[in-house]
Amino acid sequence: MRRGAVLFLLCTTAIILFLVHSVWTLLTLLVADGSEDAISKAELPAPGSPLIDTRPQLIPKIIHQTYINTSIPEVWREAQQSCLDLHQAPEWEYKLWTDADSLQFIHDEYPWFYETFKNYPYPIQRADAIRYFVLNHFGGIYIDLDDGCNRELEPLLSYPAWVRKTMPTGISNDAMGAVPHHPFFMRVIEQIHNYDRNWILPYITIMGSTGPLFLSVMWRHWTADGMNVGDGPEGGRVRVLFPDEYNSHSWSFFTHHLGNSWHGKDVQLIFWMARNWVLVTLIGFILGGAVLCFCWWSYRRYILVSHSASADIPQWKTASIRSRLPFWRRASAQKEYELVSRHEV
Repeated sequence: MRRGAVLFLLCTTAIILFLVHSVWTLLTLLVADGSEDAISKAELPAPGSPLIDTRPQLIPKIIHQTYINTSIPEVWREAQQSCLDLHQAPEWEYKLWTDADSLQFIHDEYPWFYETFKNYPYPIQRADAIRYFVLNHFGGIYIDLDDGCNRELEPLLSYPAWVRKTMPTGISNDAMGAVPHHPFFMRVIEQIHNYDRNWILPYITIMGSTGPLFLSVMWRHWTADGMNVGDGPEGGRVRVLFPDEYNSHSWSFFTHHLGNSWHGKDVQLIFWMARNWVLVTLIGFILGGAVLCFCWWSYRRYILVSHSASADIPQWKTASIRSRLPFWRRASAQKEYELVSRHEV
């Protein structure tokens, strides 16, 4: 094999390895199902069971929700009220974090994050971020406004931290709970400013900077680093609520209502790609192969030929080959112009 071909293959391999390394965490999410940390039906008391009152409860009885202001849209009031009805004061505390409340809270308690929080380009990023900070600060259970409560949440207070599994991969941030200053959520708020990047498409930017994709990456790093151990209040284990326990049955904890109020037009494209992932994958391989073929053709056409011309081909043939190379004449003319200029100076 020629040295040029070997060099081309080495460069191509290096680029592929770099790209794989860049998305390695996302690839590992495809095989990290969280089953070893699942909150199983077998360990949960049935609705109305007296064990609900006797199991040790670690998470404070606080429900957090977020919205622009206190005027909750009609479409979500039923879901909100279902949680209020099942978890009433004075035993339970309810906190609705408006935009103004959230901004003031970050300013007072986490001033190092204030500029990042205030300058997020999309309001949903602040709605995402504030839930991590209030869970870390106060503890409790965060619930999206489009999630209703199907039963009392006391059984979920027995786990120092829990999140919700999404299918086919990752976790969500629409329902989660934790004790104050749980190690996982402490890492989340410490790392969140490092993910403040613009990925052009609003949906990807939001998901990757503050949303479920960001939280899934944090969770994957947490488990990969061996931190997901210890069930006590000081432990780092994060339990996972699977769909059956989330909202799939009459004994599940939550109900899901119409949501996605922040989705834009770019989401239609992304959801179409998700539904047609086989076709998208095939197109990706075709485009990738076409790019590699073009690079190889360009390499042989303009690099190897030029090298061979200077090494093995007579001067009269070299001139003929060079005349076919792009920008050759322009470069030659530029060199001549520079020489003339020097003589004139």
